[in-house]
Amino acid sequence: MPETMRRTNIGALSRGSRVNLERAMQLNGRFGGHIVSGHIDGAGKVLKMTRDDNAVWITVGAPAEITRYIIEKGSVTLDGVSLTVTEVGNESFSVSVIPHTAENTTLCERGTGDTVNIECDIIGKYVEKLTQRKSGGITEAFLRENGF
Repeated sequence: MPETMRRTNIGALSRGSRVNLERAMQLNGRFGGHIVSGHIDGAGKVLKMTRDDNAVWITVGAPAEITRYIIEKGSVTLDGVSLTVTEVGNESFSVSVIPHTAENTTLCERGTGDTVNIECDIIGKYVEKLTQRKSGGITEAFLRENGF
């Protein structure tokens, strides 16, 4: 559909292209994953990939409307693989890919300049939306009124 084509790199795929499929986390057991939904926020470009012992660092350039939701040690999904953010700039961020992820996903098949799909952690988007509903945002008075 047009929305998918606008926000993702799916138009660059061809028949037989490998993609990552990660099962959704079940909510009826131990919480052991990142809170993502499979809905892509946009695309970014691989700026750099470097090896660091057994890990691969990937730095991704992304517009500020995406990086605003990315926090250090928070979650981000690249091409369907949930990862922990290691560094954040105004228009870039980095992740460190562990050997298991490198071996079992397509992430390390990417190269500098390649486009990757980005999904930000959903909690930040909800917090922003809820705090914008109140005029003036979250203030000390708002927190006191709501029991904090």
